[in-house]
Amino acid sequence: MNETENPQTNPEEDPVTDDVADLSPLEHLAALEAERDEMRDRWMRSEAEMANLRARTKREVEDARLFAVQKFARDVVEVAENLKRGLSSLPAPSAEEPEIIGKLREGFEGIERSFVATLDRNGVKMDDPTGKLFDPNLHQAMAEQETTEHPPGTIIQAWTQAWTLNGRLLRPAMVVVAKAPSA
Repeated sequence: MNETENPQTNPEEDPVTDDVADLSPLEHLAALEAERDEMRDRWMRSEAEMANLRARTKREVEDARLFAVQKFARDVVEVAENLKRGLSSLPAPSAEEPEIIGKLREGFEGIERSFVATLDRNGVKMDDPTGKLFDPNLHQAMAEQETTEHPPGTIIQAWTQAWTLNGRLLRPAMVVVAKAPSA
């Protein structure tokens, strides 16, 4: 085998060999150290990018797991609100009402409690904002009412509750907010 058949042994075709021939041993060592440092820097940057990619992917997978049912949960919350509206529209219990009406009311109240508890166990939480300070991130002000009984900015009535899915807002509470009386 002659030198032209093996490119690694052909000094005419190997640019590294040409560069090395022109350098002193100290310069050659310095060049190799610089190349090593550059490779180490590129390797460290690649490792950092991979760590960031792993963290971002993990976060995205976790978000997908937690919030994949967001549209479904929003629809189910609507059902819970309608069940509550239906129960609150029933007349108050009275002594002369038929026993069956009282049992139906108790049954529907039990269903509502069970339904809300099931939602709660699955990350869908209801929050009654009545008496709390107005938070535009959780509440939608439907009206303001002048009052001296509550400090301004306090929610005095909730038309609907706030609902969250694993801490993310599904539906804001529709509320009436207290304001100071006009002078």
